[in-house]
Amino acid sequence: MKLWGGRFEKTTDALVEDFHSSISFDQRLYKQDILGSVAHARMLGSVGVISEEEANRMINGLMAILEDIQAGNVEFEIGAEDIHMNIEKLLTERIGPVGKKLHTGRSRNDQVALDLRLYLRSEIDETKILLEELVNTLLNISEEHLETWMPGYTHMQKAQPITFAHHMMAYVQMFLRDLDRLKDTRKRLNTSPLGSGAMAGTTFPLDRMQAALELGFDGVTLNSLDGVSDRDFALEFLATASIMMMHLSRMCEELVIWSTGEFQFITMDDGYSTGSSIMPQKKNPDVAELVRGKTGRVYGDLVALLTVMKGLPLAYNKDMQEDKEQVFDAVDTIQKCLLVVEPMLKTMVVNREAMARGAKGGFTNATDLADYMAKKGVPFREAHELVGRIVLHCSKKGIGLEDMGLSEYQGISPIFEEDLFGAIGIEHCVRARKITGGPSPETVAEGIRVSREGLV
Repeated sequence: MKLWGGRFEKTTDALVEDFHSSISFDQRLYKQDILGSVAHARMLGSVGVISEEEANRMINGLMAILEDIQAGNVEFEIGAEDIHMNIEKLLTERIGPVGKKLHTGRSRNDQVALDLRLYLRSEIDETKILLEELVNTLLNISEEHLETWMPGYTHMQKAQPITFAHHMMAYVQMFLRDLDRLKDTRKRLNTSPLGSGAMAGTTFPLDRMQAALELGFDGVTLNSLDGVSDRDFALEFLATASIMMMHLSRMCEELVIWSTGEFQFITMDDGYSTGSSIMPQKKNPDVAELVRGKTGRVYGDLVALLTVMKGLPLAYNKDMQEDKEQVFDAVDTIQKCLLVVEPMLKTMVVNREAMARGAKGGFTNATDLADYMAKKGVPFREAHELVGRIVLHCSKKGIGLEDMGLSEYQGISPIFEEDLFGAIGIEHCVRARKITGGPSPETVAEGIRVSREGLV
């Protein structure tokens, strides 16, 4: 008989039994459910709702069930619907009728809200560790390439020379913001809904704060309706995960481009590449491509839960059973991506010569030529127009700005002097940009130092 079956005269239809059950996926919450029940049982004993002896029997029984599940000795039942009722059923079978007192002052509504918060809190902590490892790897790569010159791009057209370190540090900033978002999400979710009951609390004299503190929460939710119906914390995690995946995808997109024969800026390690079943010469950056592809999956998880929640009246509705699969999928996806991207970056080979060649082409020093003129007193807008004409001239001749002779420059304007070529040399163009946030080696080194401090 169902634990809720007293009001019903008929058994649940077999099709509904399967459709209604969530044990196939929410069994992942077994540890959180048991720990939440242990805290609840201990609190019930402390406030005298049940005896201390009954509370201890429940706690011992629950911990034994936890050990058996972790040992693979428990098979969950679809007929018991979900992880909560499976655990309660197992407990009652093991310790007798006293197990039926566990649910006193509690509903599955506040129970599942508690479990999901506990689960996400733990997974956020794990995700933070993985993300910090990725950031450290990027910082190490940046330290190695403070003077690896490369072209920077806008509109996928060569723009100005920078360094590979400067480019990688842009992703460090993105991932540091992701870490902050994870910390903020964790902070907001760390309140306990246990004690909200089905939606209106309970008449039992529960000590909500005792259970909350035992479970590591900072406090308790202050409205029982919101306590059971809030999934903002899950949505916030999914939004944070989506932004993080977007950052991973942008980086992987560039790795895919840079590994092409046209660029040859990097070479992927064989361990993070695959071949073709028909073209023997192929070495494909499949790992980076898969991360790029899986980004859409996490976006879908966010949109799916937003759609589930958008029209729900207060308080709990069965629709909310659909929250867990989206959260589980996003957690699995983001963690797998972080796990594989970090060693992929660590093992890739950076082709410094190819990057340096790329930095010299495409008139990446044109802005520096205009700046040179502006420093000589020419209004920048006039300098910009004149340099544009010089670029057009060089483009037609198939030469770079540094290939024109001084006499030819002086024929254009008498402001050009011997110091011109030093000013438009690629290395000087980068080193001279010492402004905070710029690509000069000293500036980037300082950015690395500050970023490392931010990880502590």
